[in-house]
Amino acid sequence: MDPLIASTLDQIGPRLKRVRTQRGVTLAALAEATGISKSTLSRLESGQRRPSLELLLPIALAHQVPLDELVAAPRVVDPRVHIPPRQVDGRTIVPLTRQPGAPQAFKITIPAGRSEPDLRTHEGYEWLYVLSGRLRLLLADHDLTLRPGEAAEFDTRLPHWFGSAGKGPVEILSLFGKQGERIHLRAKPRGR
Repeated sequence: MDPLIASTLDQIGPRLKRVRTQRGVTLAALAEATGISKSTLSRLESGQRRPSLELLLPIALAHQVPLDELVAAPRVVDPRVHIPPRQVDGRTIVPLTRQPGAPQAFKITIPAGRSEPDLRTHEGYEWLYVLSGRLRLLLADHDLTLRPGEAAEFDTRLPHWFGSAGKGPVEILSLFGKQGERIHLRAKPRGR
């Protein structure tokens, strides 16, 4: 048996006894309320008998407590990243990395027609990948439209701006790093 499960089962007996004694209920009274024999209840509390759902449900009902209060099942670690989104200039930005430093990853949703292009420059290097919608990217003298599945990478010291190019929103992934950090793609060449 898994050690975590065994440990959890071993703790049920003391929990049952603690709940019963805190409520001032005798084994005889609990046996009468649940239909479970006094000796079975005593063996459950002392750990001499493994608890089952058929035994725990009547006890939880008699004490009027949720079953998980008697069992206290181990918590499963949730591997998902739960970072709240931010709203910046009408854009929804969801950070996908927790660690400070570079590179940083973001999922950005940009609504349609939100703002006039305002080209900016700053230190760094950015890689954009379009998930859905159409992205307009102004980069120095270039005016580009990227569709789902297309990507762009650029030095952010060049004047740049990006926004929705269509009637609907655009969703993108953005990887941003310090100056000199470039994305390295490895792909197989297309077959002929």
